[in-house]
Amino acid sequence: MARDLDDCDTAPAVLAFVRARRSAQLQAEADQLAAAVTWAGMHSTDSLHDAAAVWIPGCEDEMAIAGPGAPLIAEFSVLEFSAALGLSSDSGRIYLGHAVELAHRLPRVYERVQSLDLPVWKARRIAAETIDLPLDGAEFVDLHVASVAHKISIAQLDRTIEEARVRFDPETAAQRARDAAEVRHFDIETQQVSYDGHVEVRGTLDLVDALDLEDAVSRGATHLATIADGLSLDVRRSIAIGDLARRQLTLDLNAEPDPDRKRPRQVVVHVHLADAAIARVENTRTLISVEQVKSWCQDGDSQVVIKPVIDLTGHVHVDAYEVPDRLKERQALLQHSCVFPWCRRRSRSCDHDHSDPAAHGGATCDCNIAPLCRRHHRAKTHTRWRYDKVDDTTFVWRSPNGLTFVRDHTGTATPQP
Repeated sequence: MARDLDDCDTAPAVLAFVRARRSAQLQAEADQLAAAVTWAGMHSTDSLHDAAAVWIPGCEDEMAIAGPGAPLIAEFSVLEFSAALGLSSDSGRIYLGHAVELAHRLPRVYERVQSLDLPVWKARRIAAETIDLPLDGAEFVDLHVASVAHKISIAQLDRTIEEARVRFDPETAAQRARDAAEVRHFDIETQQVSYDGHVEVRGTLDLVDALDLEDAVSRGATHLATIADGLSLDVRRSIAIGDLARRQLTLDLNAEPDPDRKRPRQVVVHVHLADAAIARVENTRTLISVEQVKSWCQDGDSQVVIKPVIDLTGHVHVDAYEVPDRLKERQALLQHSCVFPWCRRRSRSCDHDHSDPAAHGGATCDCNIAPLCRRHHRAKTHTRWRYDKVDDTTFVWRSPNGLTFVRDHTGTATPQP
């Protein structure tokens, strides 16, 4: 069997190489899943009640990561395992939950994974569907699915899950049926902004509501035709929706509404010098053209707010524990997200942590402040997670068990020991 791809100079040798690597991959994925089960067992709160140095009730919560009957684990134990996998804390929690669900509530499916005749991803797909089932419902699925798990379709899996729910949790099954019958929704995809500054809107409405909306939009589009006859009907209808929304937002419920009064459009733009004619929309993390920004600002209904340029090479230091707004703003522009390894929570919604605690003399300044989301701020406060701020955008983290991670503007890296 070939050990190196460079040695594979025939077709059979390449195929043998692929099969060997595939076998090794299956084994590695099964071992990793088993390691997750072991880690969860080490940090089960049932086994940690006598180990206050590891788990401190009141500072660290118990966390249910799998279905009923599976062990609860210490909240912060998820963070280190997730970081070791190169995952965000949320993704790592899901992975650990699937592992615990398989080992404790789907043992037959889990055994097939460990026997290397079922890929981990297929087992995780089953586990994701059974987590909200009662224990006997999960046992039913495990019994009926394990032998066919390698070939079961999504539709067949859904039918088995639903049968288990009806059998063992009829109240939830009935509520889900009622929820499924209510399909009305209205979605505005503000997190999916096109380069031209457009978003998709879609929904399903009650007939009466839809007729009223159609009448309002048609009226608005007809009015726009008198002042912007160069625009197509579709474009005028899209503009009419925005006009309708701005009028609604400015209604004074204690006075007679003015149908012609519209809410000023507020445009707040952080401008960064660049050669490319593009701008970054901070709250949606998307790029749009400068021309689109100009069109927003030139609109007669727009209210343009000019903010002063912040010198990101400067330094802010105050003699107080509270972080001033100008320091928060600098950190939001320097760090677009929480600086914990692999975390992507927006920095503007984060806490502002003193790397060297203020109680120990740590200063409130650029060199000692960093944005951490609430979860990772608590972990840094109550556990042995620690970091050093190397420069404005580089942080070296050390986990409770000695792992090292480097977080900078390019992402997270794991230095080789």
